[in-house]
Amino acid sequence: MGAAAQTPQYEVIIVGSGFSGIGMAIALKKAGRNNFLMLEKAADIGGTWRDNHYPGAACDVPSHMYSYSFEPNPNWSRMYSGQSEILDYMKHCARKYHLLPHFRGSNEVLELRWDNANDIWHVKTSQGDELTARIVVSGIGALSRPAIPKVNGLDSFTGPVWHSARWNHDVDLTGKRVAVIGTGASAIQFVPEIAPKTSQLTVFQRTPPWIIPKPDGPIHKNIQTVLKYVPGAQKVFRNGIYWQAETFALGFINPKFMGFIKRLALNYLDKSIKDPALKAKMTPDYTPGCKRVLFSNNYFKAITRPNVQIYGGVAEVKGNQVIDFEGQAVDVDAIILGTGFDVLDPFGPLKIFNSDGVEIREALQGRFTNYYGIAIDKMPNLFMLLGPNTGLGHNSIIFMIEAQINYVMQALALMDKRKSTRMVVKSEAVDAFMEKINNRLKKMVWNSGGCKSWYLNDKGENFTVWPGFTWKYWVETRKLITRDYVL
Repeated sequence: MGAAAQTPQYEVIIVGSGFSGIGMAIALKKAGRNNFLMLEKAADIGGTWRDNHYPGAACDVPSHMYSYSFEPNPNWSRMYSGQSEILDYMKHCARKYHLLPHFRGSNEVLELRWDNANDIWHVKTSQGDELTARIVVSGIGALSRPAIPKVNGLDSFTGPVWHSARWNHDVDLTGKRVAVIGTGASAIQFVPEIAPKTSQLTVFQRTPPWIIPKPDGPIHKNIQTVLKYVPGAQKVFRNGIYWQAETFALGFINPKFMGFIKRLALNYLDKSIKDPALKAKMTPDYTPGCKRVLFSNNYFKAITRPNVQIYGGVAEVKGNQVIDFEGQAVDVDAIILGTGFDVLDPFGPLKIFNSDGVEIREALQGRFTNYYGIAIDKMPNLFMLLGPNTGLGHNSIIFMIEAQINYVMQALALMDKRKSTRMVVKSEAVDAFMEKINNRLKKMVWNSGGCKSWYLNDKGENFTVWPGFTWKYWVETRKLITRDYVL
């Protein structure tokens, strides 16, 4: 007789404790599946909203949509909530659904290795733990690893340097000469906050972003009361926000529809900046949406301050000088990196060995082919939340997370029903899915909008975004197609 199969310690191990990890844990709890563990590299839950505590940090999706559909919050203080309020909401969810006993912080997952003999995952962590689980759900998230630019001399800069996602609150910027490298979604939030404090603020910009006004403001107490006590009010409010946001997908699907956004952005730029030279620097030459369209009511006001200047992309750092590609040099006391995140590798430092014993990057050769961003072939019992090709440019990522969680719960139920210890997506299902979405992506703004963005890898391939409407993703993942898997 052969040796008895090893019994795993956990039915499910969840990697990460942001919106994906918390949502997955709540779904397991609701289904009575209590033998699970959440592993987190940091000491506390919160993911992106724990890490990004820079001045002015806020969401660019309306609060009532940027939250779980099953846990509405009638008390959001603003249409677009700030970092601390979102983090408080996440902690409320973790407490309400009793997730903290399942949470193990300061325990980064370093390696996942599939065991063919026992149909389990071996999980190694930074604390030296070696755990086993039947199922692993990756909730790592795309915005968890800051992208540090490769700039000559940056390492030898004599003053403080930090990334916006690792904000250094110990440095007082009052009266300092500060360089900001990058003009993405984080920079346009923190630049207006720090500009009045600095003696000189130099923003180094490779490509200007398209910026439109943010329809933000406090939510009146009367509206909060209606949302709290009138049955169905929150659902109607949320649905209105959802469908309004969904219309923006038309512009991503067919760049011709971006004309409205372009006119809105150019009118806003024209009203906000009178200096012709600065206006020229801030006018993009690519289709809106090719890079992320940004929302701000105060960025243009900040960069027209007398102590703020806009330079080109950074060529090098020498001593305490930052030099742009035109050779303009600026003396600075501190450098802040607003250079976004490494989104092209969905697993970051995590090493994953598949059913052939091959590490995933070697197996995929840098092409993160996938099935609805949830499964990868030769990766049994591994499910991803916000995996490749599930990013958005127009609506709430929480909607996508909930669709994926629903799908994973179907997979677990199917494994129970079939008494199966192993479930893996077929290679031909992955190939068919990738062919379908690549055909869609070819015509869309991210691939054809005339810019180089973080959506594309160095070969111009897009493993980052979902091509089009989120309702279509929901429809296509609403029911798991059993024939696409081997059980």
